[in-house]
Amino acid sequence: MPMTRTAPLSVDAMIEDLRTLVETESPSRDADALTASAKVVAEVVESRLGGQAVLVGSEAGPHVHWSGGGEPRVLVLGHHDTVFPLGTLERRPFAVADGRATGPGVFDMLGGLVQAVHGLATLDDLTGVEILVTADEEVGSRTSRALLEERALACGAVLVLEGAADGGALKTGRKGCGTFQVTVTGRASHAGLEPAAGINALIEAAHQVLDIAALGRPDIGTTVTPTVASAGTLDNVVPAEATVVVDVRVESASEKARIEAAFAALTPHLDGAQIAVEGSVGRPPMPESASTELFAVARRLLPGLEGVAVGGGSDGNFTAALGVPTLDGLGAVGGGAHADHEYLLVDAMAERANLVAGLVRAIRNT
Repeated sequence: MPMTRTAPLSVDAMIEDLRTLVETESPSRDADALTASAKVVAEVVESRLGGQAVLVGSEAGPHVHWSGGGEPRVLVLGHHDTVFPLGTLERRPFAVADGRATGPGVFDMLGGLVQAVHGLATLDDLTGVEILVTADEEVGSRTSRALLEERALACGAVLVLEGAADGGALKTGRKGCGTFQVTVTGRASHAGLEPAAGINALIEAAHQVLDIAALGRPDIGTTVTPTVASAGTLDNVVPAEATVVVDVRVESASEKARIEAAFAALTPHLDGAQIAVEGSVGRPPMPESASTELFAVARRLLPGLEGVAVGGGSDGNFTAALGVPTLDGLGAVGGGAHADHEYLLVDAMAERANLVAGLVRAIRNT
C-alpha cells in the first residue's frame, strides 16, 4: 500500500515541479507529446508520494492514475493536456517574476496538479486517495470520460484541480456546455450567368444563424453563440456548402434537452437546401447542490473562501451529474486561461496545497 513520504510544504519545490511539467509541452490531440507528458506527471507523483502511477493508454494519449490503496474514498481529478501547440514554450518560456509564474499551462491546469501532489505529500496516510490526470479534458474528455466516471463513483467524492475563479473563489457550479456544427448543402452555379440556377448555401446559413441565435435564453442562463462560419469557394460561384459552429451553455438538464431538440428540428428556408446537424451538450450542468457539503468543509478550513457558479465546463460536470459530491476550482489562483498572459500567483500555492490536504483529511475522517 503506497504511503506518503510525509514532507513539509516547500514552495520552491512546487515551483521546480511546475517548471518540469510546463517545459514538457502537452498539446491536446498530440499523442506523442502527451505520452511524454504523462510519463513526467507520473514521475512527479511517484517522487512526491511514492507508490506507482499507472499510465492508462487511450487514442488521445495516456491518462495517469495513482492510488494510495485501500477502500476508495476521494478522487483528486485533473488533466495534463493544454490548449497550446508545440513551440509555444520557445516563445513564452516558463518564468517566475514579481510573484507570478508564467508559461503555457501554468494556470490551466498544471499548477493545480503540482499543488495537489505537494499538499497530499504532507499527509501521513493516503489510504483511500486516488489521483487521475487525464489527457483530453480540453477537447471533450471523449477517451477519459468512462474512466473518470468509474473512479468517481468508486470513490464517492471528487476534488477538481482546475484553476480558481476570480479572486481565488472555488467553482461551486458550472454550466453544461457543448458544440454543434450545422452543415448546409445547396447547389453551385455561375454567380453571373445563372445565379438563380443555384441554391445559395450562404444565404441559407444566414437564415440558420438567426434562428439558432434566437434559441438563447440568457435570462435563465442559456447562451447560444454562433462562433465560426465558412462558405463558398470562388467569388463568382454560388456557394454549394456552408458550415456554422455554435457554442452552447445551459444551467439545467431541461434546457439541455430543449436545445438539443431545437437543433434537431432545424429546417431549411430555401427550396432544395439541406441541413445536417452534429453535436450535443456533451458536458451536463454541474448543479451547485453537488458542491454544497464539500464547500462547507472548505469554508471551515479557509474562512472567508468564496464560491461562484461559472460558465465554463470541466470534468467536474461529469462527476456531479452522477450525483457524486464534487468541488471544483481548487487549483491555481491566477488567470488568463488559454491566453498568452496566463499566470499563477506564487504566494497562493501553499494555501491551496494545504486546502486540498485538509479536504482529503476531512473526507477520509467521515
